[in-house]
Amino acid sequence: MAPRPQLLNRRLFLGALPAAALAAPAEPFLTPARFGAKADGRTLDTKALQAAIDACARSGGGTVLLPAGRYLTGTLFLRSRVTLHLTAGAVLLGSTSLTDYPVTVAKLRSYTDNYTDKSLLYGEDLQDVTIEGTGVIDGQGKAFSGPYKVRPYTLRLVNCRRVKVHDIAFLDSPMWVQHYLACDDLVIRGITVRSRANANNDGIDIDACSRVRISDCDIDSGDDALVLKSTLARPCRQVAVTNCVLSSHCNAFKLGTESNGGFEDILFSNSAIHDTRLSGIALECVDGGRLERVQVAGISMNGVGAPLFIRLGDRGRPFLTGGERQPPGTLRNVSIRDVQATRASAIGCALSGLPGHPIEQVTLDNLNLEFEGGGKPAHPSGAVPELPDKYPEHWMFGALPAFGLFCRHIRGLTVRGVRLSAASPDERPPLVAEDVEGLDGSVNTR
Repeated sequence: MAPRPQLLNRRLFLGALPAAALAAPAEPFLTPARFGAKADGRTLDTKALQAAIDACARSGGGTVLLPAGRYLTGTLFLRSRVTLHLTAGAVLLGSTSLTDYPVTVAKLRSYTDNYTDKSLLYGEDLQDVTIEGTGVIDGQGKAFSGPYKVRPYTLRLVNCRRVKVHDIAFLDSPMWVQHYLACDDLVIRGITVRSRANANNDGIDIDACSRVRISDCDIDSGDDALVLKSTLARPCRQVAVTNCVLSSHCNAFKLGTESNGGFEDILFSNSAIHDTRLSGIALECVDGGRLERVQVAGISMNGVGAPLFIRLGDRGRPFLTGGERQPPGTLRNVSIRDVQATRASAIGCALSGLPGHPIEQVTLDNLNLEFEGGGKPAHPSGAVPELPDKYPEHWMFGALPAFGLFCRHIRGLTVRGVRLSAASPDERPPLVAEDVEGLDGSVNTR
């Protein structure tokens, strides 16, 4: 039977269009070529790109469309109600000259002022900002060397509302790939990050933001893959992360290290972690603030330093340079369930508060964790150092007394259906609990 005529006609019409047009949004839109962009990867197109963005904003908003090409640029300032759409084959190429990145100090001050004051894409106090398409944003991070201030972020948005970042690929940032500070109603969906070109290559940093949804992302980064921070006196809260694939030379999913404003109502679910040197899941509160009501569920890991690391410490980093040292915070009401991990290192997992400042109400339910094993007895009882102000990482205490879970300074620990195993014989027990009140349950070994 022949196809219906109307369907056949539509197929012929679509087939006659170039691929870039099929991926493009509906009109109206502006293209940088109208403002003189060359898109040859050699000519600096910053002025033309910025002119297109500004013209779109002056007309009340719309879409700046980048057809296939290589757009070499320095800093671009995003605008409210403007969508930046990169079609297939479009590459926004960060300049390799630091002079093309003007110093931009955010009006909203935070501890990140100490890190860098330059970005490839920047926006502050904006609304309805969208970055989308199947193109690429390439920071050319290998071209930069030195301390924080000489390595720009790829994308930084500060105090913005209703932000969408969809489907874009981010490559090789000089510094953090993306920093969202004090943004509300943020949606990040379907993006790809490949960034191991330089130091501090965090994949996504969500900092003191509210109402955040992150889904269907594939992140492979040199520093923490997906990290929540709070460098302001406001919490990072109401954040849901799901259906992501994460890999990192550091930690895969992390809360902290900066925790000044704390973390509330966080969900991390249905995701896969692989080939991560440090922790698969790290929940850290070391600079004051409250970490509470955090749920982790449905996570699979393969090849991690430690599947789980929970730390309440006392680094006391101030809100801003010159501020007062922060007292220890609180870490409570954490639920971790349905987690499987294989090829974890021999160190083990530490869940450690501080004397007089315990972690409170932690539930571990249906965990199946396999460690490298091969360990010898380590640290006689009570001899693991406290290290309250040391930078928190899963290896900070050295080899732990347990090959599986070392739990210390906790009030209310529920353990249900937890199975711990070692690939090689290990002389340490699977679980050690010190100064733990209200331990409910036990672990299984196999």
